[in-house]
Amino acid sequence: MPLESHKVLVANRGEIAMRIMRACRKLGVAFAAIYTAEDAASGHVRLARETGGEKSLYRVSSYHDANELMAVADEAGCTAVHPGYGFFAEDFRFARRVMKRDRKMIFIGPSWKIIRELGDKINTKRLARSLGVPTVPGSDRPIYDEMEAERIARSVFEFQEQQGIRRPLVLVKASAGGGGMGIEEVYDIDVFRSVYRRIRNYALRQFKDEGVLIEQRITDFNHLEVQVVSDRTGRNPVHFGTRNCSIQSTGLQKRVEVAPGFAPGPITYSFDASKVLADIVDYSLTMARKVGYDNVGTWEWIVTRKGEPFLMEVNTRIQVENGVSARISRIHKDGKTIDDVDLLAEQVRIGLGQPLGYGQDDISFEGVGVEYRLIAEDPDNRFTPWVGRIERFQWKPQPWLTMLTHVPTDAPYEIPTEFDPNLALAIVWGKDLDEARQRGLSFLDDLRLEGRNNAGEELKSNVNFLRANTERILRF
Repeated sequence: MPLESHKVLVANRGEIAMRIMRACRKLGVAFAAIYTAEDAASGHVRLARETGGEKSLYRVSSYHDANELMAVADEAGCTAVHPGYGFFAEDFRFARRVMKRDRKMIFIGPSWKIIRELGDKINTKRLARSLGVPTVPGSDRPIYDEMEAERIARSVFEFQEQQGIRRPLVLVKASAGGGGMGIEEVYDIDVFRSVYRRIRNYALRQFKDEGVLIEQRITDFNHLEVQVVSDRTGRNPVHFGTRNCSIQSTGLQKRVEVAPGFAPGPITYSFDASKVLADIVDYSLTMARKVGYDNVGTWEWIVTRKGEPFLMEVNTRIQVENGVSARISRIHKDGKTIDDVDLLAEQVRIGLGQPLGYGQDDISFEGVGVEYRLIAEDPDNRFTPWVGRIERFQWKPQPWLTMLTHVPTDAPYEIPTEFDPNLALAIVWGKDLDEARQRGLSFLDDLRLEGRNNAGEELKSNVNFLRANTERILRF
């Protein structure tokens, strides 16, 4: 079926919805977008109206209502669904429903079986270990027996002591949990049993499954990622480089992403950074080939100060920071070089069944990319979200700057309280690390972001936090 015959339901909001719409337009694919009452002033609503044509925009009561999304898809005549990130992006049941309902559609993401397989952290860990891929020490299945749990905890303590960690600890967490729920740290093996019982009982109450995981808690690390892309055959996955996402909020939410993941030339590390980058890429592609990964995904890694990589998890979706990887990537094809790589467009294209059309040898990387997440929040108060009205949002256009935002710049914008107060992604490119940092600071200095809340208090944002952390980009 040719691309032009498809119509994609954009099952998301904000800047990611806008990027999906633009990717569809680039490919000649029609789309239908959705919005809620709270999002009426969002840029994604305006873009849909301006570029989508008839039946391109539908109001829904919730982005979380699968029945409503299916009804919109049928009304609009959609042949595919793009979930973006968040919401239904990693819900294998939703993906399965899209592909198996009476009026079948294409789920633009990995197949539902792969989402189910890699979305299970325990299964992912077991698969990784079977392939010789390093994972965080600890259990690779739920533990229901107290004595077995204590034996694993002791082995994790001993492993840390061998590493020279002065105050070892283990994580005890509900295997069926998520979002930071049902997790405790244990520093003393003598109190392990009482903590294990507490988490087991909590897990049974909250999740109806008393399985518990025991893991090493790595506290001094860098957070790296590998961007993987593969077509529906799942046979020849490629990577679009590495990212470093170590500059985070106190809640461990990413605030600055940098591609590539380390800078072995300008910065001296206590380990062979080039080898670490090569290793995590190789490990990620090995796993992707094993499962027949068939779309866009990210392998997330912890790298310790000794340069030891441990697989953390696999995100079976497009990520917020895909643009910073695209910014440093080049595709060489048919004697031409594509230097405006669009991973959203690649995801849609291969998701709809087109072959990848290039291999790893056709991809090269140039320069350093930095992505800032601009958020209305108070970094001095544990990154508490700020609620109010954006009255001025301006920046100086530059050839090295890409701004991705759903916030209107020509009218005031009330931040919806129903969603995270993300305002924009700013992607800066430089020929090397130093230039990328200098351009990043220049962008932040020129940025004008102003507003007030109902009490008349000035807008709080993370701009100063981003500025203060720019100098330590890629430093361990």
